[in-house]
This record gives sequence, structure tokens and C-alpha cells, in this order.
Amino acid sequence: MQKDTLSATPDQPLSMSVHELPDVIHQGEFIEKRGSRWVMWMVLMVCAAPVLMSYLTYYVIRPQARSVQGELIEPARSLPDINAIQEDASQLNLLSLKGQWLLISVDSGSCDQACQDRLYIQRQLIVSLGKERERVDWVWMVKDHAPIAQEIKPALVQARILRVPQAALRGWLLNESEGHEKKEADRLEDYFYLVDPMGQLMERFKAGQGRESALRVKKDMDRLLRASSAWDKAGR
Repeated sequence: MQKDTLSATPDQPLSMSVHELPDVIHQGEFIEKRGSRWVMWMVLMVCAAPVLMSYLTYYVIRPQARSVQGELIEPARSLPDINAIQEDASQLNLLSLKGQWLLISVDSGSCDQACQDRLYIQRQLIVSLGKERERVDWVWMVKDHAPIAQEIKPALVQARILRVPQAALRGWLLNESEGHEKKEADRLEDYFYLVDPMGQLMERFKAGQGRESALRVKKDMDRLLRASSAWDKAGR
């Protein structure tokens, strides 16, 4: 009878160890973790893409002079660190206006018919923005001490009225303080001024009194509001 092979080798103990097999459990955990990280990064990239594209569109692919309806301010000028007087006689530093788009016009407090027409256009521009109007402040800057005509006050309920010295406004809006050549025809009230949420004066528009003039302003505002929609929200 043939001897049992196992009993024929008594000096070699039976071992149940299995050597050099892959650590399947640990490798599986590693692959799973690596996959989770890739998914997390992909989700973050998808979420961040609109914001990144918005910044790229607004700050890198800036509108060129040939493609805008108004006049670009280059370089853009920051809101000045000066105090304005509000209707209740309290002071407001202009730097606090950051965080919203600003559509600004300037005139005397007495506000003649041409001034009233410009204010009407400015109000209609804000209204025409629809749901985006919450991102834009209507600002009327009064350059003198003349009292505001009573008949126009009801039309200014939605406007922020600020009295700012004319010299300060000319230095900021017309850049006269930096020694730039002065255009004799330029008056503060000749333009609508557009300030972005970062507080940068970036564009101005001839404040004409016709529908065509208003449409030109609205076209640029629509473009800029779309370009900044991912990072700029209503409210400061």
C-alpha cells in the first residue's frame, strides 16, 4: 500500500500561509479614495467654472472702445474718499457705495427742464433692466447748494441723492486733477457715468435726450451685467 505523502515528510511542517498575494482590500480602498477625490475636484471645477468665466470675461476680455456704445475710462478710476451730504443732512462716504453698479448723473439742485429730462431717462434705464435692476443704484449727485425743486422730488423717490462739491466731482469724473487736457465742451451734466461693484468708474455715456441715446446706454449695461452675473449679486 502506497504511503501517504504527507506522513512521509515529517520534518516539513504543514504551513497554511499564502505568500505574495496582492492586498486586495487595501488596494480597493486606495482606488476608491482616489476616485472620490477626482469626483470632488470635478464637482468643484464645474461649480467654479461660471465664476471663473465671468471674471475672465469682465477683467481679461474687457470691452474694447470699438465695441462699446459709451466712452471707456482708461485706466478706470476708483471712488474718491470724500464725504457727500444726503437729503437728511447726514454724511456718507462715497467709498461706501461699493458693492453695487452705480448709474450716476450730475446736475444743479434747481434742475431745469433738460436736467429733468435726463433724470427721466436715467430712471427709465434702471426700470428697463427688469430683474437686474436690483444690482444697479440710481445715483443723482448734486453739485451745488441750490435747493431741490419741489416738483421733481416725487420722481426721485428711488434715487440716491448726494450733494458733492463740484470741484471734487470734476477731479474724479472728468479727471482734471491729474493734469489731463481739459475739453472745454465737457460739463459734468453732459454724461451718465457707470461705476462697477468694485468702485471703479469705467465708462461714461453722452446724456442725450432721445430714445436712441438711452438704448445705447442700455446695450452696454446689459452686456456688463451679463458678464458679471456669476460673481456680482444684488445688495452690498
